[in-house]
Amino acid sequence: MCLAVPGRVLDIGERDGTRMATVDFGGVQKEVCLEYLPDLQVGEYAIVHVGFALQRLDEESAKQTLELFAQLGLLQEEFGDPWEAAAAAGGAPWPFADDPDGPAGAVPQEEARQEEIRK
Repeated sequence: MCLAVPGRVLDIGERDGTRMATVDFGGVQKEVCLEYLPDLQVGEYAIVHVGFALQRLDEESAKQTLELFAQLGLLQEEFGDPWEAAAAAGGAPWPFADDPDGPAGAVPQEEARQEEIRK
């Protein structure tokens, strides 16, 4: 799924003649094109879709939306590791011994799979 996600502009610069920004999406930082919002400033929020800042957003609305997305797991879905998500969805055990709990949902799925095998 591709969401339009609100993010806070951390810094602004130019890359290859294009106005770009580092934007924070609730802890995940990405590079974003600012060509559609040329007057956006550091500290402001914008709705970002597929790497483009599309609309300015007030801070309260942005924070509420980010909180809701986090509660629904949409930030992990949008910005998480696709290999990790695929392993969890397939019921594969988490391969890293130093993190026995693994990604959210991986251990319960693996336990359910093992229970099915025992039956």
